[in-house]
Amino acid sequence: MSRFIEPVVLEGRHAMLEPLTEAHEDEVRVAAADGELWNLWYTSVPAPEQTRGWLDTALDQRDRLGAMPFVVRRVRDGVPGPVVGSTRLFHVDAANRRLEVGHTWYATSVQRSAVNTECKLLLLAHAFEQLQCIAVEFRTHWMNHQSRAAIERLGAKQDGVLRNHQRMPDGSLRDTVVFSIIASEWPTVKRHLHYRLEVPR
Repeated sequence: MSRFIEPVVLEGRHAMLEPLTEAHEDEVRVAAADGELWNLWYTSVPAPEQTRGWLDTALDQRDRLGAMPFVVRRVRDGVPGPVVGSTRLFHVDAANRRLEVGHTWYATSVQRSAVNTECKLLLLAHAFEQLQCIAVEFRTHWMNHQSRAAIERLGAKQDGVLRNHQRMPDGSLRDTVVFSIIASEWPTVKRHLHYRLEVPR
């Protein structure tokens, strides 16, 4: 039986998405250390000693639930460089052709660069044009204002807030903000993302 999402490499001018494997463990650890991202309490970026567990969980989601985790490589002059982050297609609902983009984080050195914009363009194009999705969701912590603003800049619309939605590793309760892009909006969002990539920063 085939998977809804098969492993695929997605490459653009600024970023390349490569299916996550066990071989990426050391590169993920180095990327997360750029800015010590695990210190942001509202994210789930792995601390150095937690990298293996994070990777095992991501691969378990892939094998049992049909998710597709990726590492992100920065591309310069057509040459893929080191891993600078990770993202994932998950919460896959193949029957209804829906999925979520999330578990996304980037090394501090590439934040606010073209990398995130192009990653979202590549993922959304794959979801809407190859997988024929009818909707793609994004979710983030209520307190993660940077992430909420970034999702809105993509052109996603806020659907609502799930109160006390999840328990965080530190025991706190997370209110989750839900956004989505639907298939009829994709052409406009695609044009907007291409425009953002062409505008000098």
